[in-house]
Amino acid sequence: MNVRRRHISAVALTAVAALGFGTLTACSSDSAAAGDTGSFDVVASFYPMAFLAERIGGEHVHVTSLTQPGQEPHDLEISARQTAQLEEADAALYLKGLQPSVDEAIGQSPIATKIDAAELTTLEEHGTEAGHADEHGDEHAHEDEHGHDHEGGDPHIWLDPVRYAEVAEGVGKAFQKADPDHAADYRKNTAALVKDLKALDEKFRTGLANRTTDVFVTTHAAFGYLAERYGLTEEAISGLDPDTEPSGARVKELQKIAKEDGVTTVFYETLVSDKTAKTLAGDTGLRTDVLDPVEGITDRSRGEDYFQVMEANLTALRTALGAR
Repeated sequence: MNVRRRHISAVALTAVAALGFGTLTACSSDSAAAGDTGSFDVVASFYPMAFLAERIGGEHVHVTSLTQPGQEPHDLEISARQTAQLEEADAALYLKGLQPSVDEAIGQSPIATKIDAAELTTLEEHGTEAGHADEHGDEHAHEDEHGHDHEGGDPHIWLDPVRYAEVAEGVGKAFQKADPDHAADYRKNTAALVKDLKALDEKFRTGLANRTTDVFVTTHAAFGYLAERYGLTEEAISGLDPDTEPSGARVKELQKIAKEDGVTTVFYETLVSDKTAKTLAGDTGLRTDVLDPVEGITDRSRGEDYFQVMEANLTALRTALGAR
């Protein structure tokens, strides 16, 4: 795992940082990795949680992500080394239901501050075993063949800027309580982040206001909250787990939907193979493009952080939906 250790030397840490491993955003403080710096040490489950911790914590926190850049977070299995790392942290920030091994490890750890993002907003059901919600929005399958349990609801809350802002506010309050010496800064940073998220929400609202179709097709049913927020309809090839293979019947159904609803594009994502998307697009005469679920930032990402990638998603959606 490309995860920064608390007890490696400053020289080694500088070398790691120079290579770009374990770095989350420009807010990262590599010098804070040692255990004697006095920083508030936060272990985050994957990028959207790490991004919140860094934006809210600022210079007072050292954030380590359990999921390395480019790794599909659904597939993460916690190592013994990471379990030990968890035990030394001041706080853990995670999203229960997305990564079962993380849920188990944090549940068994002695960390005093455990922040479950799923408890800071409302989760809803999206997708079915066929990989999509039916016309009534009903959810029929809570656990896929890979054992990823989403019974508590769709975990992809960070793709809705409004829900993500709710989570940010909850994380800010948790940081203030756990590290009261820096509460004022956490409060200020949280307010600034929430303001930016509200501005992003407004960009999506105005950017998608005038469109020729509401329907978009994705390989992975990650965009249910985003679709719901802006009045769109997501039709996914696979379910909440991006590795689930679609049935032949589902592919035929999508071909029909694409024709009837004026779909122009089949979206795939940066961390998962585009093979299925290209196959469907080729069979239906559609083009392919990236709609990034922002589960991790890599060299292939269309941006260097959450906001840049989300704005790239907006541009891609505007094109696909014929927004003017």
